[in-house]
Amino acid sequence: MPDQKTFEAYINEANKAHFSGWDFQFLANRFFETEPPWDYRLIARSYLPKCSALLDMGTGGGEFLSGLPNLPPFTAATEGWFPNLEIARKRLDPLGIIVHFFERDDDLPFKDQQFDLIINRHESFSASELMRILKPGGTFITQQVGGLDNFELNQYLAPDIPFPFENWNLETAVNQLQKSGFDILDKRSAKITYNFHDIGAIVYYLKVCEWQIPGFSVEKYLNQLYNLHQLIVERGAFQSSGERFLIQAQRI
Repeated sequence: MPDQKTFEAYINEANKAHFSGWDFQFLANRFFETEPPWDYRLIARSYLPKCSALLDMGTGGGEFLSGLPNLPPFTAATEGWFPNLEIARKRLDPLGIIVHFFERDDDLPFKDQQFDLIINRHESFSASELMRILKPGGTFITQQVGGLDNFELNQYLAPDIPFPFENWNLETAVNQLQKSGFDILDKRSAKITYNFHDIGAIVYYLKVCEWQIPGFSVEKYLNQLYNLHQLIVERGAFQSSGERFLIQAQRI
């Protein structure tokens, strides 16, 4: 049986850990997430040679965008989480990329028909706003997180809290895009698996991903966390599940 001191050590370490950008280094070798069968980076890169104006929605700390080769003459990014904003700007400003802060998906700070490629990894969007800022024939590529992500974790810790986006899935997203006038070029979905190898990894994850269990705190869920700690020690890990889906759509 796990002792109280081990549990407290994990909790204290997670509480003290600093998070910046979209860097999950703290979770290295403690949390594992399976990848979907497609390569989002490779798909995005395949459109760049013919792209003259690119937008990266929800750029985080700019890690993904800054790693793409041969960016087009005009490249912009958005970020709606304020702690990431300065990190993204420090990384992307030297590349000539302006990072725009935004608060509403349906009110992005761009001109009509400004982009011929918009990429979006795990960021919300308004289909009608995408239609406005994309050029005719422009492409929207998105990888999304299904609305029941990490279902088992929530069921263990907070079964009474409903998933606010439980109806968000491939079918819903495709319908929204089609209703706004997009032609769907490709659509795919895949189940993924999460493995948490200690309770500190779970606490850190829930601190960073605040939307997973709204109002989460160690104090509020202390008993459940300790029980989960015991389960992880016994089994070696706690496994949870999720969904990823990919859409490539073109403005008609």
